[in-house]
Amino acid sequence: MAWSFRGKVQLAGLLLSLLGWVCSCVTTALPQWKTLNLELNEMETWIMGLWEVCVNQEEVATVCKAFESFLSLPQELQVSRVLMVASHGLGLLGLLLSVFGSECFQFHRISHVFKRRLCLLGGTLEASASATTLFPVSWVAYATIQDFWDDSVPEIVPRWEFGDALFLGWAAGIFLALGGLLLIFSSCLGKEDVPSPRMTGPTAPPSYAPAEEFDGSFYLTPRPKNLFI
Repeated sequence: MAWSFRGKVQLAGLLLSLLGWVCSCVTTALPQWKTLNLELNEMETWIMGLWEVCVNQEEVATVCKAFESFLSLPQELQVSRVLMVASHGLGLLGLLLSVFGSECFQFHRISHVFKRRLCLLGGTLEASASATTLFPVSWVAYATIQDFWDDSVPEIVPRWEFGDALFLGWAAGIFLALGGLLLIFSSCLGKEDVPSPRMTGPTAPPSYAPAEEFDGSFYLTPRPKNLFI
């Protein structure tokens, strides 16, 4: 199958969107949103995510405990839970619509115009999924910075720092944004693949008056004088 430029752009957008969606799901599940190292016990590291808090002790084990109440969480973690789950739904729906609107999906009952609209809607949903991923990740990072440089907290108190999940979340948001923009761009390309209504049927050859035979020669029947066009 020969891929057009529009089809290649769609394929790139689908792959980037799929990669961003997978990274976003992994970011939500990982507990490494925040990390805390204790100076008194360097062998012990605390990590906090959206669903649980864990204590990692080297050469011993990692013990995790789920949060008992949603309302007891900080505000940034509450909003992050909701937005990250919404991001997964938007990203998955955008992927399905974009696949149905791409050139690789051939179905004779779907018109080209409708497929372009599906691709445009899918790209818009992927861009929305990017926003709902970048916002909570950036908010948690901002809250972590505010707490780290809070002068009202004594210096001997340990401070939370960035976890690896935040960097993965930023990468997921960028992948989703690029994939959505490529899908939107592909739906705005030229309509070279849409058949023109003038070319839908074969063109009939011009009609001529029947030729008559006379003395071995052929001539065209003259047009009547009373024929007006």
